[in-house]
Amino acid sequence: MNTLNVELGERSYPILIGTGLLHDADLLKKHIPGKQVLIVSNETVAPLHAKALLDALDDRQVHLISLPDGEKFKNLDTLNLIFTRLLELGFDRSCTLVALGGGVVGDVCGYAAASYQRGVKFVQVPTTLLAQVDSSVGGKTGINHPMGKNMIGAFYQPQAVLIDIETLDTLPERELKAGVGEVIKYGLGLDLEFLNWLENNVDAILGRDRDALAHAIEQSCAIKARVVANDERESGQRALLNLGHTYGHAIETHTGYSSWLHGEAVGAGLVMASDLALAEGMIDKVTADRCRDLVLRCGLPVAPPEDMNSERFLALMARDKKTLDNNLRLVLMTGAGQSVCTSNFSSKNLTQLIDNY
Repeated sequence: MNTLNVELGERSYPILIGTGLLHDADLLKKHIPGKQVLIVSNETVAPLHAKALLDALDDRQVHLISLPDGEKFKNLDTLNLIFTRLLELGFDRSCTLVALGGGVVGDVCGYAAASYQRGVKFVQVPTTLLAQVDSSVGGKTGINHPMGKNMIGAFYQPQAVLIDIETLDTLPERELKAGVGEVIKYGLGLDLEFLNWLENNVDAILGRDRDALAHAIEQSCAIKARVVANDERESGQRALLNLGHTYGHAIETHTGYSSWLHGEAVGAGLVMASDLALAEGMIDKVTADRCRDLVLRCGLPVAPPEDMNSERFLALMARDKKTLDNNLRLVLMTGAGQSVCTSNFSSKNLTQLIDNY
């Protein structure tokens, strides 16, 4: 087991990465505080992994709520299910919520923890690759709105992130590939050495090689932990973690959070972002091709849905949280392993690129 730390002063917390963590009762008891514990999972993950947590915490007042599975359920109605269960149980401010599942479970559970009685403790136990490398770390919590992804939420840090790589054994192939979409963005936008490693090891990751998965998760978490420690609330550098996401979120909103997985939308968004950077002269064709080739090797889309034109894209992108004073800002690569968040690009180039997909 390896341990990383997100250094945020009084809000600092560990990220534990290893195998068999869900079967280590002593470790779970150590890192999940409180006598009142609500495990928040979903109907897919709970039958696979909830029993290990319930058994380990059987000395507590521990309960399980199983939410419907899917991005389309990341909404106010699902959030209210958690609040209702907490109130039915009579849980007070000393309780702890445990997010057991993927990014949707983690985001909704975290936002419930941030809001219930104005804030209670929570712990992330991510079970998908996407959640393990990205959404479980950094304290972004929230829900979607029909008009925009993640538009309602709060920055709220967990007590700990417990990553058991063994949970990936039950992850469907499509979900695994989608998770690699988030891994790629770290290399493309922030770390050339990691990008080089990914190009040499992406097949091993997709083949579920334990050593390759462990390294990919550890490096992704380490990069994100450093960025979050320097910019917790995304006032500067943290925006670079959203490479490809402005396009990706627009795709997810357009499709009603149903037909595209988040990582699939990010994959297409990464290619779109690199194509715009190429058109703007910020990167060369070799670098743009590296992005496209890596996304293709992961079996992810490299173009948006055919029914999305530039008018629809731009309308949805205008609602992105990086937009300031009505100026759309995008994260664009400036080289392999380098990126910048900027509004200094040609709207004509952007429109033409979208219409040409």
